[in-house]
Amino acid sequence: MKPWRSDRGGRRAFLAALVVLVGLAAGAKAGSGERTARTLSAEGLAKVSDYIGNEVATGTIPGAILLLQQHGRPVYYQEFGVRDVATKMPMSADTIFRLYSMSKPITSVMAMMLVEEGRLALEDPVAKYIPAFADMKVGVERRGEGSKVALTLEPLERPVTIKDLLRHTAGLPYGFHGGGGVRELYAAADLFNSDLSNADFVAKLATLPLAEQPGTVWDYGFATDVLGRVVEVVSGKRLLQFGKERLLDPLGMTETAFYVVDAAKFPRIAEPMPEDRNISPTTRVRDIKRPATWESGGAGMVGTIGDYARFAQMLLNGGTYEGRRYLKPETVALMASDHVGPETNIARDQNYYPGASSGFGLGFAVRTSVPPGTSWPLGEYRWDGVGGTFFFIDPEDDLAGIFMAQTPSQRGRIQLALKTLIYQAMGR
Repeated sequence: MKPWRSDRGGRRAFLAALVVLVGLAAGAKAGSGERTARTLSAEGLAKVSDYIGNEVATGTIPGAILLLQQHGRPVYYQEFGVRDVATKMPMSADTIFRLYSMSKPITSVMAMMLVEEGRLALEDPVAKYIPAFADMKVGVERRGEGSKVALTLEPLERPVTIKDLLRHTAGLPYGFHGGGGVRELYAAADLFNSDLSNADFVAKLATLPLAEQPGTVWDYGFATDVLGRVVEVVSGKRLLQFGKERLLDPLGMTETAFYVVDAAKFPRIAEPMPEDRNISPTTRVRDIKRPATWESGGAGMVGTIGDYARFAQMLLNGGTYEGRRYLKPETVALMASDHVGPETNIARDQNYYPGASSGFGLGFAVRTSVPPGTSWPLGEYRWDGVGGTFFFIDPEDDLAGIFMAQTPSQRGRIQLALKTLIYQAMGR
């Protein structure tokens, strides 16, 4: 198969996309153009296009969309390939993607809105809102007679807090990786394949032991799902209802939900390659055409690139979009600060941790040092989804990037390559 060329229909698609996404520019922060920011070179962006195009042409992924937005305006937008190899329908701005863990920043923002209102506090024990958390134990493996390993349960040294949920120090792993008795219990509980209400999901989760004492290890997992239930308890509303009323609908994120409600939209759903549908050995890519009871604040949302661009621009603007404030600038700055740095003595589980040059804030990874051989900006914050999507926000360059694709098996490789090419296009 011949390599894809970036000039094939590229100008026409780019201009069409600017028309589709022009509303995003209205959310730009006044004066953002005054920042000293690097620009993206045309030559560098052509390499970005060539890279994604070749991923499609060689059959690695069916298609993808990349948006780079600087000073509140799209400076690069391109659609590649098809939504689904079965239908051969081309990618378009209204394509719907499984966001998976890109749901976490959205849920975290909802929680921080309640924190700003004084209805929730970072140091609050989770048990204040979910009483079962007061009785949770920590699973510890100990070697007994004959070197036999047994899982023992120990009491909490301190309560799990809301901050623990936001920064993944609550001891609530996914159980996909790492082994050990606690993770085996999580895997056996098959929580990802359950379809319970958030209340019932958290009640089931609370019957399992924590993997570590609260505040001792960054251990990625179900913490944001518990946070979503806390939002429900505090607000008195289901997670999606609260989100739509306070964040999603006001931002214009009208396609963001926990499954695709309208059957007329089914053809707009992006699908991975038929052989690339496994999230883990026991979990396959979710069927988002089927109504879901579980509103997973950690991994359940679906949406379009335009929806997520509004969310990202709001954060880049310091909590404001189109004249409406969702968070204070100091709240966004707090979320985008490292909360697991060396001074905290928090260990880092390496199965999911976002690399040696990063810390973790309240909802996303944060760049804390410059990777060797680069001049990547400090303070960049970001996260991705196991389905293949990722986003990043670069305050120094007043830049937000959103990549949408469905490829569980190739997501890490593609994300690193694209981020490298994007920053090379900026001379970083």
